[in-house]
Amino acid sequence: MRNTIVSTIAVTAALLTGCDDGDTTRPPSNVSSTAGTTGTFADVPAPAPADAQPKRGEPSSGAGLTVTGIRIGSQPGFDRVVYDLGGTGSPGWIVQYTDRAVQDGSGNQIDVAGRSILEVQITGSAYPFDSGVTPYEGPDPATAPGTPGIAGVYRTVVFEGTTQSFIGVNAASPGFSVSTLANPTRLVIDIATR
Repeated sequence: MRNTIVSTIAVTAALLTGCDDGDTTRPPSNVSSTAGTTGTFADVPAPAPADAQPKRGEPSSGAGLTVTGIRIGSQPGFDRVVYDLGGTGSPGWIVQYTDRAVQDGSGNQIDVAGRSILEVQITGSAYPFDSGVTPYEGPDPATAPGTPGIAGVYRTVVFEGTTQSFIGVNAASPGFSVSTLANPTRLVIDIATR
């Protein structure tokens, strides 16, 4: 009898392992679906990111995404920026600290509040007229009270298949992580606050 129970548990575990929803880059906690530029996040304990090195990920083949929303929230140990994306495919990214916020294409310098500037480049991007979705039209910069690490999220300008944005960070180059979520498609950046 005991062997039958153990076998049943093993088979059930194997079947559940095969039921993946395809979202292989999950962040440490879930993002709420609150509309607007700010959002709250599930109260799930997660470690704060420690690595401040540049991060890179590749977009899916044929990706054509447009930023449709920006949300900012806080968790114990880190703040989170979520770029909501509409269109097709999954995004790639290049996220790194920079000394100056310089806009792609024009070369214009952007004044960004905070002690550090985190440049976010979302690859696999498309102009709204190509993706067929309404682009983000909220505040510039997007801000949220209660997020001690983030001074603001600036612009979302598309140039040659890349959306560029800047995050003003209130600390000197803290650790950060980058991940994606699906259904709906989102790029998630967690920035350590401790």
